[in-house]
Amino acid sequence: MTGWKAWRGAAVVCLAAVAGAGSLARAQAPRLVVVTAGDDMKFSVTQITARPGEVLKIRLNAIGTAPKAAMAHNLIVLRPGSSQIAFVEAAAQAKTTDYVPPALKSQILASTILIANGEHAEVEVRLPKRAGTYPFLCSFPGHFGNGARGSIVVK
Repeated sequence: MTGWKAWRGAAVVCLAAVAGAGSLARAQAPRLVVVTAGDDMKFSVTQITARPGEVLKIRLNAIGTAPKAAMAHNLIVLRPGSSQIAFVEAAAQAKTTDYVPPALKSQILASTILIANGEHAEVEVRLPKRAGTYPFLCSFPGHFGNGARGSIVVK
């Protein structure tokens, strides 16, 4: 095949490849999960179900009215097997690092920054390809104990 027919055939193949790549990119776009936290020190979402290898974009919205010094929020996803209690106990002593204990950073899969009420933060997390439960929590003192915690269940 030469000339116009060859060019047209190649163009169709290229367009199909581009269209396929676009749908692949859409299929792999992060899934948005919105979690709110307020002055009640609880997360609005306490369980997220996900597929192995899925990418989540978690948006944390702080909706209370208390000032940041008294009421700030973050969302930290821990690796399986991490002790949530040990993490929040160490976090309570880590004010200078926004309640993220430097010695335990290796336990963190993903985390937002510490935000004040009226603000939001986002984090993307690519979940491992193996099934498991990945706990998440707020490390601001007192929040974990009041319900600012949950889990991502990968199955």
